[in-house]
Amino acid sequence: MTQPAALPLPKAPAGALSFAMVAGEASGDLLAGLLIQGLHSRWPQAHGVGIGGPHMRAQGFEAWWPHDKLAVRGYVEVLRHYRGIVAIRDQLCQRLLTQLPDVFIGVDAPDFNLDLESKLKAAGIPTVHFVCPSIWAWRPERIDKIWRSVDHMLCIFPFEPALLAQAGVKATYVGHPLAQTIPIHPDRLSACHALGLDAHRPVVAILPGSRHSEIEHLTPRFVQAAQIMQRHQPLLQFVLPAIPSLQARIQTLVDGHGGVSGLQLTLGQSHAALAACDVTLIASGTATLEAALFKRPMVIGYHMNWLSWQIMKRQQLQPWVGLPNILCEDFVVPEFLQDRCTPEALAQACLAWLSAPDRVDALQSRFHQLHQVLQRDTAQLSIHAIEKVLSR
Repeated sequence: MTQPAALPLPKAPAGALSFAMVAGEASGDLLAGLLIQGLHSRWPQAHGVGIGGPHMRAQGFEAWWPHDKLAVRGYVEVLRHYRGIVAIRDQLCQRLLTQLPDVFIGVDAPDFNLDLESKLKAAGIPTVHFVCPSIWAWRPERIDKIWRSVDHMLCIFPFEPALLAQAGVKATYVGHPLAQTIPIHPDRLSACHALGLDAHRPVVAILPGSRHSEIEHLTPRFVQAAQIMQRHQPLLQFVLPAIPSLQARIQTLVDGHGGVSGLQLTLGQSHAALAACDVTLIASGTATLEAALFKRPMVIGYHMNWLSWQIMKRQQLQPWVGLPNILCEDFVVPEFLQDRCTPEALAQACLAWLSAPDRVDALQSRFHQLHQVLQRDTAQLSIHAIEKVLSR
C-alpha cells in the first residue's frame, strides 16, 4: 500500500474551518459531497482532507486515498483486504493526529470510521458520524463502540435519535439528503431522452451494486434474468449504469454471459436510469432507497460469499434487508437473497411488476409518503449540529 508523500500538510486559511472526512464507497461519496456543500455555505474557506471520491473532490476536498479502497463488503471479502485497509487507517490516523483538524466527520463505513473516530476523540478531536450504523437491523452491540467513538451522530432516519439516546449518544435527525436531491415527481420522459431510450417501450434498470464483490456475484445473475425477461417481452429495454472503475469488468461479465440485446451500459447516470425505468432489478443497499425515492417498483437481489452470508444471517434482527421494506416495516417489494437469488426468480418478479399497474400505483403512493418523511434541509440541520459540537 503506497503511503502519501510526507509533504507539509495543507492548512485551511486562518480563521477557516479545517475538517477531515472519510467516505468509503460510492453512496458515501455522494452523501459526503452534499454535506461538504453545506460546510462551504457556512464556512466558505473550509478545507477538507481524508478519503473520498469524485463528488467530494468536486467540492474541493483533498482525497489522500480514493474512496474505492474501502469499498469491500462481506466478512470474508474484508479479511482478504484487511491488512491494506488497516494500513490506510493507521496512516490516516497518524496524519490527522499531526494536523489536528477542527472536526472529523466519518460518513458511513462504520467498521473503518468508528475505530478511527475512537482514537481521534481520545486525542481531543471532535468527532461526528454521518449515517447511523444499522444497529436496529443487525450488530446491536456496536452501540457501545458508537458511545466511545462519536461526539454526535447525524441520523438519516427519524427513529434513530431516540434509540441512540438510550445509550447516551447525542444525535440529530437530519433527514436523508437524497430526499432533497431526488424530485418528488421524477420526469421519466426527460430521463429516457437523456439516455437515448424509447419512452414508449418499457425500461428495466439493472443495478448490480458498486462494490467489486457485488459486481462479481450479482452481474451474472442479473444478466441472465434480463435474458429471461427479454424472451417473455422482446420489446423490453435495459439500462445498466456503472461507476467508471467497474465499467470494464461489468462489460466483460455481460459479454461473458451471452449479453442482452438492447442493453445499454452507461457511465454513471444511475439516477437517470432510475427515473427512466418502469422497474429496477437492484442490489440491496442505498440504491434501493434511491429507487424508492424515484417511486419505482423494484426487485431486490443479493448474493455473497457463503461464509459471509452465514455470519450476517445470524446477526440479522429484522425480517427485511432492503431499506424500503425496513422503513415501511413490510415486504412492499420482493427480496431474493442468497440461494433464492436465481435468474428465474428475479425475472419473474420483475415481469410481475410490469403486468400489475394497480399494484405499482399503490407502491408509488407509499413511496411518496416515505419521501415526505425523509425530506429535510439535511445540510443546514447537519451544520447546526456540527456548530454545537465545535462550541463544546
